[in-house]
Amino acid sequence: MLTLLLCAVLVPAAVNLAATLLNVRALVPRLPQELADTFDAATYANSQEYARASARADVVESLTGLAILLGFWLGGGFGWLDGRVRGLGLAEVPTGLVAIGVLYVGQMLLGLPFAIYDTFVLEKRFGFNQTTVGTFVADRLKGLALTAVLGLPVLGLLLWFFENIPHAWLWSWGALSVISLGLSWLAPRFLFPLFNKFTPLPEGELRTAINDLSVRCEFPCGEISVVDGSRRSTKANAFFAGWGRHKRIALYDTLVANHPVPELVSVLAHEIGHFKKKHIIQGMVLGVLETGAMFFLLSLVMKNAELSEAFGVGRPSVWFSLVSFSVLYRPVSLVLSLLGLGLSRRNEFEADAYAAEVTGSVRPMMAALKKLAKDSLSNLTPHPFYVFLHYSHPPMVERLRALGGLEFTGKPGQGAP
Repeated sequence: MLTLLLCAVLVPAAVNLAATLLNVRALVPRLPQELADTFDAATYANSQEYARASARADVVESLTGLAILLGFWLGGGFGWLDGRVRGLGLAEVPTGLVAIGVLYVGQMLLGLPFAIYDTFVLEKRFGFNQTTVGTFVADRLKGLALTAVLGLPVLGLLLWFFENIPHAWLWSWGALSVISLGLSWLAPRFLFPLFNKFTPLPEGELRTAINDLSVRCEFPCGEISVVDGSRRSTKANAFFAGWGRHKRIALYDTLVANHPVPELVSVLAHEIGHFKKKHIIQGMVLGVLETGAMFFLLSLVMKNAELSEAFGVGRPSVWFSLVSFSVLYRPVSLVLSLLGLGLSRRNEFEADAYAAEVTGSVRPMMAALKKLAKDSLSNLTPHPFYVFLHYSHPPMVERLRALGGLEFTGKPGQGAP
């Protein structure tokens, strides 16, 4: 069992390390022709250095985390923690909450130096960071508070299910699925504003164009807001959140500032395309199915004595079954993620084509993608294996080539990709 568990940790780590090294080796000095009108030599060289620096930071963080996990595990840390929390004399569910809470806080604290480096050294070096120390601290405190308020009750419910109910994996699956759907409604209205300021988009050319697009696409939206993303980074983004009548269009202020109206409309048309092509529903269904598979597999190893002993824990328990399963599940998670990422990349091509179709031209979307790539110093030559493992979006050059191959009538909404 110990050998199996070590393989479950080491094999995914080795695969990710190999992919990262291949990705760095794939960097080439020749600028792809598709971006020659947007990147100059200096910007392209800077994007490659950003890719190298990010890769180095990722490798150091990954190897450090791996070393800490193995050291804690093989040094008897899990057994020591189990003995400590059981010494408190609490019932099983509170014991599990305390133990997992300690592990979560410990992991968060160990990751803090890497988050600080990424924000205040790496991102600052390449001109992206706008986060102040106050904002950085506030974000983490708010995140910790939300984890306590929302995460602990959910974790307590799962622990209770597996302690007390037959077929607990089914109850856990159902409960978590309902909670996830509820949070998808709750988050844009009550949680996102805890971290960012959402200001209604004022009347003007952009709002009129978005409203026209919404009507043309038969896509009613509840709110159109501008997000103060520039408080944290110069990078741009846009997203839809919520469902039903409560869908919210959110544009980062950096996106609005750096792109003309036709490009912004194309970006939003792309996001609408995900809804119209049922990509959002696909993602929700796949997420629910994966959650069910995960809980079923968890039920097979629940309170497994051999598994607990491999971690140095003498007494099997529900809480430690959750922790040990998170290690055992890593290879399964890696494989399942490949399916999801592959589908996501395909969906991005479809959403790009939809955006070009409803706007009647590929040019605004291509211009927006090029500018986004430049402003975020995107890696223009990622290695295919790295893309296969990590990319939810196709590489930029592939997206531009796909758009360049579309043909349209020139009338918005009547293109024929």
